[in-house]
Amino acid sequence: MTSTPFHRLPAAAPFATSRHLWHLLFVLLLAMSVMAPAAVHAQPASTIDIKEADAKLTAARQDIDGLRKGLDKLTDDAELVQRRADALDIQNRAEGLAEALAPQLASVAARLTELGKPTEGGKEAPDVAQQRAQLEKSNRDLDAQVKLARLLSVEAAQTAEQISAMRRTQFQARLGERRDSFVSSSFWSELRGDLPRDLDRMADLRQDVGAMVTATPGWGWLVLALLAVAVLTLRYWFDKLIVRLTASRVPPGRLRRSFLAVAIVMLSIATPGLIAEFFKIGLVWRAEVGDATQSLLDGLVAMVCFGGYVTGLGYALLSPDRPSWRLPPIPDEVARGLRWAPAMLGTLVIIVWLAERLPILLNTSLTSTIALNSFVVALLGILMLWTLLRAERLRRASQTTEEGQPPAPRPLWIAALSTVAWVVLVFSLLAMLIGYAALGSFVIRQSFWTLVVLTTAYLASVLIEDGFSTLLGSNAQPKDGEPAQSRIRIQAAVLLSGVGRVLVIMTAAVMLLAPFGEGPADLAHRFDQLHRGLQIGEVQLRPGALVQALLVLALSLVAVRLLKRWLTNRYLPSTELDPGMQISAATLFGYAGVVIAVALALSALGIGLERVAWIASALSVGIGFGLQAVVQNFVSGLILLAERPVKVGDWVSLGGVEGDILRINVRATEIQMGDRSTVIVPNSEFITKTVRNVTHANPLGLVQIKLPMPLSTPPQQVKQLLLDAFGAHQDILSAPEPSVFLDGFDAGHLVFKATAYVSSPRLAYGVRSAILFDVLQRLSDAKLEMAPPATMLLRDEPSIAPAPITQAAADPRTPEPR
Repeated sequence: MTSTPFHRLPAAAPFATSRHLWHLLFVLLLAMSVMAPAAVHAQPASTIDIKEADAKLTAARQDIDGLRKGLDKLTDDAELVQRRADALDIQNRAEGLAEALAPQLASVAARLTELGKPTEGGKEAPDVAQQRAQLEKSNRDLDAQVKLARLLSVEAAQTAEQISAMRRTQFQARLGERRDSFVSSSFWSELRGDLPRDLDRMADLRQDVGAMVTATPGWGWLVLALLAVAVLTLRYWFDKLIVRLTASRVPPGRLRRSFLAVAIVMLSIATPGLIAEFFKIGLVWRAEVGDATQSLLDGLVAMVCFGGYVTGLGYALLSPDRPSWRLPPIPDEVARGLRWAPAMLGTLVIIVWLAERLPILLNTSLTSTIALNSFVVALLGILMLWTLLRAERLRRASQTTEEGQPPAPRPLWIAALSTVAWVVLVFSLLAMLIGYAALGSFVIRQSFWTLVVLTTAYLASVLIEDGFSTLLGSNAQPKDGEPAQSRIRIQAAVLLSGVGRVLVIMTAAVMLLAPFGEGPADLAHRFDQLHRGLQIGEVQLRPGALVQALLVLALSLVAVRLLKRWLTNRYLPSTELDPGMQISAATLFGYAGVVIAVALALSALGIGLERVAWIASALSVGIGFGLQAVVQNFVSGLILLAERPVKVGDWVSLGGVEGDILRINVRATEIQMGDRSTVIVPNSEFITKTVRNVTHANPLGLVQIKLPMPLSTPPQQVKQLLLDAFGAHQDILSAPEPSVFLDGFDAGHLVFKATAYVSSPRLAYGVRSAILFDVLQRLSDAKLEMAPPATMLLRDEPSIAPAPITQAAADPRTPEPR
């Protein structure tokens, strides 16, 4: 394959035209579904006859009895594995039969309920009585069959667990077993004695394979060979096509690299798997193959696919020919120097599997079996050690500077993992040398399996993160000025990628347990049991119901948000409600909508509202003690939104806090002060304390001026002057019209009281100040003098010291004395 620099890729088409990406994803998923081993699922029929159900239950009972016969004395691990798989199969069949019979039992019970109980002392019609008798008999038979099927399912599960316990016990015993060392003469002496008989059996196997090959006609092998060549050609063509489509159709970003890596892995699985399948077809074309040989050939095809997976995974992560497409930060020299390692590891995995299965098929001696298994497993361990050593040397050579400076140290976690791998592999090889062949072989296989699982988890995590980040958001963090929809998409991408990576980690943890007794069949059985859900009390939590509940909740919340936005922007502005009432109505609708959405989601999950009410009543004691203040504020907020003693936009004064209401939330209300700061006041304060609402009943603001004048001042002239001053200001309302009154006589002065109104109390202070300036100017132009206040003392001599500035004088709203 040619190298395509990542930074030179052509620009991708817009996101709306990326349908080719979905075509590629569909092809890959289809290939995965075709090549993956098919799990055995219980497919219950829609209706099952009672006699047919009895026959199946009888057969299941006989199968369970046959599995349990002689189980305690069984030591062959292969036989134990087969019996456990049979027990799991019986469990699946029994559970499927119970699920198929349950709807029929419910239907019969419903029909009996519709008939009702017969009246005492009365006679039923013959047809009704006959139908009742048939229904009661069917009900008894179906109920007994359902109970028996469930009992058989439990017995099969217990049998599988018993076999697993036996395998674990025997496995631990084998790990601690010590035999003659490879360097001892007794081991080689015993091997020389057993080897001729084992070689004869191997020769018989070669003859059988040769007979199978010759039984197939030549034209058949020719057709299969042409098909293999076609697969290799298609592999080369698909390799070029996927690189071109990935570079041109996949959205820009890291998704291109992770998508190409997954595509390489899929092609690496399909190519050798199809060729191995063609070879198996050629062998069994006309030859009669026994069950053991057929099982060996089927397993060989599966292991060839696994070897291709190991090769493709290593090549996809190293990317020796495409450095700019490489996912992990591996130096180019290391990637090019280790390009041979994935293919060798994949091939050696197949050889290790054959070395384990062939002795069982040929029934070779124990010494030959140990020698063959230990030899190939030791090769695998030595290859892994050599790969670690080669990688470290290449890394040091790539980081050595021209001046000869030592390379930079590795990160601590990488150095720790490398050290642990060295210690484990060396320990395993030494254990095999001194006679603990089972322990050393197991540790090497477990180390290799751990490497495969961790690299797979890394690739899956990268693909999930890159996919969600590219298709839903961006790799950058959300900024303050970014649109809300973009921020929501980025948050959804982060959340979904996090959930996906957690699932990958959990799956990797389960897969790492596979060598300890959880085989692929066991894992498939566990995944098959997921659809039955988890029983918690009387509630059955099923994955399908959980997904349905989440979908209902998401759609309901989206619908509530859209309706709330429509009410706020379209409907409520067209009504006669004031803006504060519009906000309160929209908020109440949002609260009610969230409650309804949660109720619908719980119903979709299978949790009725009566259970929710019971839980709420059970939690009422805790709410009464621990959450009393929160509940009080919540209820107070609902009262504020319903009765509206205060609303958004009101000017209120409460306990020394005075300002405008910005927002009424569930627990507290936000008030903006005159200095632009915000005060958070609990909602209960507005219900339990005295609140001064300046704009509650009347939104108008009052401008009031008191003017002292001498007794000699013409009253009508002063009245007209004040009215003219009010009329000259544009913020003074004409209705109600301004008014001037003679308030009385005070210390030999005339006191005039002038009042006017503005549209808001917030304007009163500024308008009053402007009118005072205007009145003073008009008095000066009319040569009219104001009378001094009664509290002002006029002295001929100046004061000795200036008077201190009081708090009232510091207030800008307090007029300074003249």
